[in-house]
Amino acid sequence: MKDSTPPTGHWLDSRLPFLRPFCQHMARFPMPPVNLLWTIGACLMVAFGLMFVSGLFLSLHYQPDLSLAFDSVEAIERRVPSGWLIRSIHTGGVSLLFAALYIHVGRGLWYGSYKAPREIVWLSGLFLMLLFMTTAFAGYVLPWGQMSYWGATVITHAVEAIPGIGHGLLVYLLGEDTLGGVALHRFFILHFTLGFIIAAIVGLHILCLHGTGSSNPTLDSPHPDRTTRPFAPFYVTKDCLAVCVFLAIFTVLIFFLPGLLSKLDNIIPANPLKTPADITPEWYLAPWFAMLRAIPSRLGGLIAAASSLLVLFLLPWLDRSPRHNATYRPLVRLGMGFFFIAFITLILAGMHGATPLWVWLSRGAMLVWFLTFLVLLPLVAYRERQAAGNAPTQGETP
Repeated sequence: MKDSTPPTGHWLDSRLPFLRPFCQHMARFPMPPVNLLWTIGACLMVAFGLMFVSGLFLSLHYQPDLSLAFDSVEAIERRVPSGWLIRSIHTGGVSLLFAALYIHVGRGLWYGSYKAPREIVWLSGLFLMLLFMTTAFAGYVLPWGQMSYWGATVITHAVEAIPGIGHGLLVYLLGEDTLGGVALHRFFILHFTLGFIIAAIVGLHILCLHGTGSSNPTLDSPHPDRTTRPFAPFYVTKDCLAVCVFLAIFTVLIFFLPGLLSKLDNIIPANPLKTPADITPEWYLAPWFAMLRAIPSRLGGLIAAASSLLVLFLLPWLDRSPRHNATYRPLVRLGMGFFFIAFITLILAGMHGATPLWVWLSRGAMLVWFLTFLVLLPLVAYRERQAAGNAPTQGETP
């Protein structure tokens, strides 16, 4: 019997024997009846791909030198063919990427995607969020505009508040006491290198997801749906539609509303001798900037901002309830609603000046943040475990 495998396929199979089983797994991967919020992951991958490719192009023309950095960005915008478009994709894409990222994390919180057996999926996703935040912060410094310089000065000098090692750690990170040529060069290397690290962690995140499978949002409902369908073509089609909508929104923002994606203060060269009236970061880093300002002590603000992220990493062990979907957990639904409002409040507070109103709103939002994860979820989980007869939940596949 003649081998029906195409010559090209046979050539690849003999050299990459894992390729065909991998493609078959990706196509046949069984998916539960998930809703449209599960398509945000595909949008994130497309956004990251655009950021990665456009960043490689920009790195060919950018010069990480104090006297040349701002002018090199201007040259990309004005003299490099299509440079303005590539930079708009890069600077505008970060806002769309973080919008999709926060929706993706919010979906995981609402549907309990952090619970067993998906702890590693959740932890790797949060680690990716930290890497994205670090990469975005480093990239924000590179244009060496007025807001870039002063925003980075505030954030980096928060490290100096750590008792005993603060100043030494700051000098070790920046290469000097203040932001300068050495620090700018290090931020460029960090920003460039983290892109490749993120690509590797994205692969790990997807590998962990395919190891445990996607969660089923209907299992806590009165009429759960346990049917599954192969990833291709059913969910590939849905993901492609979501990506098309995502790219349409991206295009509108770049070509028709560019002012929403960048700060006007940052088109002014950095001036260490002139402090802006209001130092505010980009919206996607604003919640943690608001936390830093909400507490009079620099060390206290740093601890609060770090703790707000730490509680997210501890969620799989703080909420050990057998139930997942907040839609069918009234107290959790209420708490998550307040948490989402608190997160938006922190974004707004971080983007406004440090007036007494915004400072107190930030403190109230921080209180809601910690009460939701450290008090409400553990107590509700304990009550739900008691109601379920203390049945073991770890290791079950929802």
